[in-house]
Amino acid sequence: MPVHVIVGAQWGDEGKGKIVDHLSENVDIVARYQGGANAGHTVVIGEQEYILHLIPSGIFNPEVTCIIGNGVVVDPAALLEEIAMLRSFGLDIRRRLFISHNAHLIMPYHKLLDKLREENNSKIGTTGRGIGPAYIDKFTRTGIRIVDLLDRDALSRKIKTNLEEKNKLLRQIYGEAELNVDTIIEQYQEFDKQIDEFITDTSFYLNNALAEGKTVLAEGAQGALLDIDHGTYPYVTSSNPTSGGACTGLGIPPTAITNVTGIVKAYTTRVGNGPFPTELTGDGGDKLRTWGKEYGATTGRPRRCGWFDAMLLKYSAQVNGMQDMAITKLDVLSHLDEIAVCTAYEVNGKKLKTFPTDEKQLENLKPVYETLPGWKQSLTEMKHYADLPDNAKRYVGRLEELIGIPARIISVGARRDQTVFKFL
Repeated sequence: MPVHVIVGAQWGDEGKGKIVDHLSENVDIVARYQGGANAGHTVVIGEQEYILHLIPSGIFNPEVTCIIGNGVVVDPAALLEEIAMLRSFGLDIRRRLFISHNAHLIMPYHKLLDKLREENNSKIGTTGRGIGPAYIDKFTRTGIRIVDLLDRDALSRKIKTNLEEKNKLLRQIYGEAELNVDTIIEQYQEFDKQIDEFITDTSFYLNNALAEGKTVLAEGAQGALLDIDHGTYPYVTSSNPTSGGACTGLGIPPTAITNVTGIVKAYTTRVGNGPFPTELTGDGGDKLRTWGKEYGATTGRPRRCGWFDAMLLKYSAQVNGMQDMAITKLDVLSHLDEIAVCTAYEVNGKKLKTFPTDEKQLENLKPVYETLPGWKQSLTEMKHYADLPDNAKRYVGRLEELIGIPARIISVGARRDQTVFKFL
């Protein structure tokens, strides 16, 4: 499998970090292809919890090389914090972490404008990390890339040009103080000194590695239903977390991709605003949130919780070309006597054939549920799929039937070793 793509199959927060950490034991390279420090990937090894925002989860396997691709928008301050955190735990990342010279940089004005827009008008539910404004500049061709740090004069011209517009917005629209050009230039020149050893042409690196027969695990952030093109617009992120984003975000050909695995939570969660057909409000949602510790790794915001949505997953499997799935947090459902699964949507008494990404349709539809029996038994110490309670296996089997793809991995706890492999 030259390139194995891992995608979040719902609205993000499916537990990709743990699965990537596990699968990286059998690959040479783990490469992150989109998003920024708005994503949080959690890995638990023993009793120690690690939260990463930019560096791929494969960094915990010492034989693995990690790539941050050109499709990622990089906040240098967040990156340096992560590097310092990893080093504080004794991890040697020299010659194991490479960052694309073509990746765009998050600038101070991106973060400030992101927060101001969210507070004043957009109400999308962003993390305020500057991701959207950075991608806006990328596509208006005014972005600052890592390669721009090499030429101080060119960097100065670009930042001054950008600040003419940004400072006007800050002053006239939001009543905020202007940002200082020289301060930003000095700050980013210092960043360049600290991250210079990690910068390379990662597209060239990856394609050479593939030509040598090395294996690559491509890691997306967020989830498919937050994709700018295929998600529940406008309540989406500003990039392409779907599997197609791996090619543009890493500079690799589609022909190199041999497998796509969807990471699927055993129920559904969503952070931020936007439609959520199977959301449980009140006591039901509160219990799932408590049992699953459903709080954002990046912001700490409580996640909205609800039943598993097969309509959403069938759509995600189609868009991503998912060939199999890893089901996470199955253990969280062990508290329940009965578990509901959404199998269809109805609008005015008629069943929909496909998942609608239109906001109005999603808000007005009625989920159709079937109920499965719970197992009321802890799964956290189980090591083999055959050991799972019969009703837990029936639940997994029903999800496989509804989505039409097999589950290969079942997560039964947060730790690395709380993972069950199901080989068919």
